[in-house]
Amino acid sequence: MTVAADLDSARAALQMINPAPYNAEAPPQALVGDITPTEFHYVRSNFALPTHDGVLEIGGAVGRPTTLTLADLRALPVHEQAVTLECAGNGRLEMRPLPTGEPWGDYAVSTARWTGALLSDVLALAEPSTNGVDVRFEGADHGPYHLAAVLEDSDQNDLTFVRALPLAVAADPSSAILVAYLMNGEPLRADHGSPFRLIVPHWYAVASVKWLKHIDVLTEPYTGEFQTGHYIYQWPDRAHEPVTVMRVRARITDPAPGAVLPLGPCTIRGKAWSGSGPITHVDIGLTGEGEWHPAQVDPPKGPYQWQDWSFVWEDGAVGRHTLRARATDAAGHVQPDVPPWNRLGYGNNAIEVLFVDRC
Repeated sequence: MTVAADLDSARAALQMINPAPYNAEAPPQALVGDITPTEFHYVRSNFALPTHDGVLEIGGAVGRPTTLTLADLRALPVHEQAVTLECAGNGRLEMRPLPTGEPWGDYAVSTARWTGALLSDVLALAEPSTNGVDVRFEGADHGPYHLAAVLEDSDQNDLTFVRALPLAVAADPSSAILVAYLMNGEPLRADHGSPFRLIVPHWYAVASVKWLKHIDVLTEPYTGEFQTGHYIYQWPDRAHEPVTVMRVRARITDPAPGAVLPLGPCTIRGKAWSGSGPITHVDIGLTGEGEWHPAQVDPPKGPYQWQDWSFVWEDGAVGRHTLRARATDAAGHVQPDVPPWNRLGYGNNAIEVLFVDRC
């Protein structure tokens, strides 16, 4: 099978929203189980698929510049964890006025089981300087970026995807950040960052740099197009903020929007997640406003993945009904009624609303 045929096969189950660079949402069934099958996992790319020589270089403000291969990464202590990744633009289509950016619906979210080395172990090999501030992560992907801001001394015809994390976060083992080389037990596919990538639990997936090529410890805060030009909340009425951890959110997975349900008890099910801690409450509304009813929230199956919830709807009458789902996390964050509008359309975690008919 050719490379193109392999890609077509891997992408067959996804809902494509842009062919170049390839971006695609997960199908609804991706949210049913605890783990999203690889072929259902959403794909987010800023540039065309890159080539990668299989080498990871670590430098900058370090005592021992280091070069690692996939075999070297595999030789480090192995860690595996299920992590929910959500695109920061997930739900952008529901904002008004419509922001600029890829037209994501509600399925740019998935959960996979990732295997790799802890980033803290990788950084320790290079001995970061005590005056390090940020850690810069560069992918192998690059190319023209038509949405780029005008940056001084920047050639927007050939940008490279680069993001950074504070050194205190990157070097902390409790952050559980991985340099991952397996996804659901298999080597990473091209769309998901082969041969290795970052996986940053709790953060929007922009932090989980794919096709990882260079890691550099910096003694000054990093600024760059994908750090300060994009992936920031450009609020209309207050100071800009960086996109960091995922906002609390609940999704209804069953019934589907517009479903026709029989009379009698039926169960509403869904997923909920947050980058600020476990989900403590999910409430269900059976009208467009008014009373909320507590759902049953399952305990977390892991510290970095979504949770199941369910609600038994006992007495729905004949006619059309509006269902709403609202999550609260352990930090006390509650979903808002209205999407938090910002110019680039990030972080939409508004309460989900859908209708069903009963007959």
